[in-house]
Amino acid sequence: MPGLRPCGETGLLVELAHDDDVLGAYFALASSVPPGVTDLVPAQRTVLVTFDPTLTTAEAVAAWAWSTPPRAAGAAPGRTVEIPVAYDGEDLAEVAAAAGLTVEDVVRLHSATEFRAAFCGFAPGFAYLRGLPEQLHLPRRPTPRTRVPGGAVAIAGEYSAVYPGPSPGGWHLLGTSPTLMWDLTRRPPGLVQPGDAVRFMATG
Repeated sequence: MPGLRPCGETGLLVELAHDDDVLGAYFALASSVPPGVTDLVPAQRTVLVTFDPTLTTAEAVAAWAWSTPPRAAGAAPGRTVEIPVAYDGEDLAEVAAAAGLTVEDVVRLHSATEFRAAFCGFAPGFAYLRGLPEQLHLPRRPTPRTRVPGGAVAIAGEYSAVYPGPSPGGWHLLGTSPTLMWDLTRRPPGLVQPGDAVRFMATG
């Protein structure tokens, strides 16, 4: 592991050099969790490890994290989740113009891509999906919307995502999906978990 940093009295932050290394490190750690480690949370370039100090020590957790080699890229397990989407987003034409593409090109590129859920955050059920074709890499909108509807399928930077519920947001809206991304009656409640492959199925 390239970097370890204390995170409060019950946490340790594993820092990775590249975004691509996070899932490999996360799944390697998850496959060998020692007693006392309570949670693993992947993010863009880190994995947060939390532990119970009555059961283990920060030094023991650090030694375990340091000695656990990450899995090879592409070896991370995961399901494939298909999400239907109507490409009716209000930013679709603007995205196409900014990318120098047609609307049909944008829809084709987005719906033909197999994304990979890198991590979850921002809101419950909000999964950051990597794999967006480079032609569609755009910065966030200069002025965020005060309300993005739940089910909005969006892109920003190198990511795509589905807003699980109404919230402010600065991503570009490509379409809408009826799929529930967060459902407390489901176990786990989040439809997409880190490592899952995601495909968007165009319905209109």
